[in-house]
Amino acid sequence: MVLRACGFIIFRRLVGRIPSPGNIEYLLLQTSYGEHHWTPPKGHVDPGEDDLTTALRETKEEAGLGAEHLKVIKGFVQELHYEVRGKPKEVLYWLAELKDPGTAVTLSDEHQDYRWAQLEEACTLARYKDLQDTLRAAHRHLEACQDKQ
Repeated sequence: MVLRACGFIIFRRLVGRIPSPGNIEYLLLQTSYGEHHWTPPKGHVDPGEDDLTTALRETKEEAGLGAEHLKVIKGFVQELHYEVRGKPKEVLYWLAELKDPGTAVTLSDEHQDYRWAQLEEACTLARYKDLQDTLRAAHRHLEACQDKQ
């Protein structure tokens, strides 16, 4: 049986900085267990719960950011497939903008630190190629949206 998890690639736009995409930072959380890896907020789907509801619940639990803090970006969802301790896992990530870039992040016990990072630093922290590819795809999506404006 495949473990399924859902979450958000959360970004904020810094006001008064150089124009997009240089003003975009991504939120990564550092786990307080295992290898202390860095990841966007995500978690397992509860029975009877739909995927987007899971992503919202987990983001609230892990980072203290609720639906009222986020603007979900249309047209972006990435699905990752990998193994954890020999068992298949799939993760769905949506893309969401933090409406107020100054909103505080409140960590759960599952995480020991967080960081807002521009794309290349976020990819370095992420370490895993599929997550790096997802962050880059999110960034390309934001650039494409910017070009249409």
